[in-house]
Amino acid sequence: MLSLKEMEQQTVYIPESNAKEVEADLVIVGGGPAGLTAGIYGARSGLRTVIIERDALGGQVANTPIVENYPGITQIGGKALVDLMVTHALEYVKIFPGEEVMEIQPGEPIIVMTNRRRFSGKTVLLATGAEHKRLNVKGESRLAGHGVSYCGTCDGPLFKGKKVLMAGGGDSAVTEALHLHHLGVDVTLVHRKDVLRAQEQLTRNLTVNNIPVLFNTEIKEIKGKERVEEVEIHNNKTGETTSMPVDGVFIAVGYSPTVELAKKTGVELTPEGYIKRDPKHRTNIPGIYSAGDVEGGFKQIVTAAGQGSEAALAIFEDLVNPYWKKED
Repeated sequence: MLSLKEMEQQTVYIPESNAKEVEADLVIVGGGPAGLTAGIYGARSGLRTVIIERDALGGQVANTPIVENYPGITQIGGKALVDLMVTHALEYVKIFPGEEVMEIQPGEPIIVMTNRRRFSGKTVLLATGAEHKRLNVKGESRLAGHGVSYCGTCDGPLFKGKKVLMAGGGDSAVTEALHLHHLGVDVTLVHRKDVLRAQEQLTRNLTVNNIPVLFNTEIKEIKGKERVEEVEIHNNKTGETTSMPVDGVFIAVGYSPTVELAKKTGVELTPEGYIKRDPKHRTNIPGIYSAGDVEGGFKQIVTAAGQGSEAALAIFEDLVNPYWKKED
């Protein structure tokens, strides 16, 4: 098995392109795990495939200090894992980093306009991801990855036997609090309102497992030199502010899917704000698909990669037998 020491971060060289127009069978918007995996599967299916990414390749994974739940690799830095994925994808596809998609024009072909060039594709895959909502309190950004976490499933085992706070009051926060508790973490839930938004069954499990809940309480500051050491919490009902020593802060206050481009293109969204798609990752616009965190669901590297492979295989099948032409 591979460890963090054996998988050191590498520098990936991506050649630049001066082409003013690029033709492809599949244009992937987003270079995270879903987009990179879709690129590999699309190209291996015989599709001319390109990937466009406006920010850092790898998405949230690139900013994850250590990944310990990716099958086959016991421990690896997030950036190192991204480098492996990018290197693999480059064996098959052209990647256009630092390039922002400004407009998508549905049709045959679908035109994708970026700030640098024009892409002409038979299909487009939106793998634009989602971002964790933040508390936006002092110390949060500085200590992210050093005691501040947005994923109990990812980082919970690191806090076994330690004391942490879980911020949030919905299903995700309660589910993650229960998950941490069963891992042997001393967890307390903090919610800014007086009633949890989570399902009744989940809230009952909090009581059954004796997990404390601090209602009407907000985290005002996260403190620590190199790692989280204490938090300043404020009771918005009594006005009292106190300090509490903790080893970590988990934050589960929702996600913000990156759907601005999808909305601009006319792609239908779910009531929660994610891209609405069918079991084959098709959106309401023929030839436009989605995959990964932008669809909602579990926010895990392995599930995003799985959805990317599903979408690419579905796209290959649809290009062989276009469902939109059958409708016509």
